[in-house]
Amino acid sequence: MKRVNFNDVKTQKEAILWHLQTYGNITSWEAIKEYGATRLSGIIFALRSEGLDIVSEDMKVQTRFGRNVNVAKYILITKVNQQTTLF
Repeated sequence: MKRVNFNDVKTQKEAILWHLQTYGNITSWEAIKEYGATRLSGIIFALRSEGLDIVSEDMKVQTRFGRNVNVAKYILITKVNQQTTLF
């Protein structure tokens, strides 16, 4: 996995945007593990309000206890133009 240069991004929102631009999608587990962002839905809401086209897709995953649960996978549909890019 590519690593974000933390000299380029100062906030979790910028890190999530970088991840979406680089990989095209993100789950809440990736956001927690990679960027310490525990409120991914709030960050996605803010990015959507800035005009980004991000859709959510339900994914079934199995917990360590064998239970099946749904998690959201956020997918960037529209690439960010140069004016919106934060880095």
